[in-house]
Parts: sequence; structure tokens; C-alpha cells
Amino acid sequence: MDDQAAERTPLTKDDFEALARFRFGIRSYLRFSEEAVRAAGLTPQQYQLLLALKGFPGRDWATVRELADRLLLRHHSVVELVSRAQGQGLVRRDAHPSDGRAVRVTLTREGERVLGRLSALHRDELRRMDTALLPPTWHEASPDARGDGPGTPPS
Repeated sequence: MDDQAAERTPLTKDDFEALARFRFGIRSYLRFSEEAVRAAGLTPQQYQLLLALKGFPGRDWATVRELADRLLLRHHSVVELVSRAQGQGLVRRDAHPSDGRAVRVTLTREGERVLGRLSALHRDELRRMDTALLPPTWHEASPDARGDGPGTPPS
């Protein structure tokens, strides 16, 4: 939707409340995640790396470039992140069999263990939150709320 279309469809009070509730749900979940991950001795970025690896579609490994795309990070940032995780025994690098320039990143047993425990906590938190993270349901503003109903002075 462009800016002009957004201006033609003003939000209702219910819309603002739904957006605020959704935003609060997102922040609550992220705060929970950050605290749980740090309590396990990882950074949030390390947890995201492990999750991106385990959750990569169709396989149990990914290249640094693919991880950069998934994590919305720059290539060199992911290289550093992988190096730190490798130093902690969470991931390993393997040569890519068909591309000499690429490296496969995979989880180690320790990485699998830590990820499994943290992801179970995250799943349980999402269940507890129930509907807090459901996207808002949008309502059309009434003609009076838009300012173009009967009795509204022309602008």
C-alpha cells in the first residue's frame, strides 16, 4: 500500500489498539527470548544462527551466504558469528562438495542439544502467549470517522 492509499483509509481506534497489542506481544516475546538465550550462555544472534541452520528448508546445513540472507545480516557479520559459534562447539564448517568457494555450516551435537532445549522454551512461551502474536484484524472506518459522512463539513 502506498502512502496515498494509507491516507485514504484511516485507522480506527480498534485498529490502533490491535496494532499496540500486537507490538506489545512481539516485544514481550523478544524480551523473553533474549533473557532465555542469555541465561543459557548464548547471544540472541547465536540462537538465531542455530535456529536458522536447523530450520533451513530441505536440509540440515546452509552456506554462509544463505545464513546471511536468512538472518538479514551482512556476509562478514555471519562469518564472525559462525566463527564464535564454532569456537563454542555449537557449529562446524565443512567443505562444500560442489562449490570450492562455499562452506557448509552444520550444527554439532552440542549445538543440537542447546537448540533443542531453548527452542522448547520458546515453543512453550508462544503457547502461553496464545493470541498475543496474532496479526491484527482490520476494521473499516465508518464514514463519520473518515470525515466524509453526513453532517461533516466539506474540506
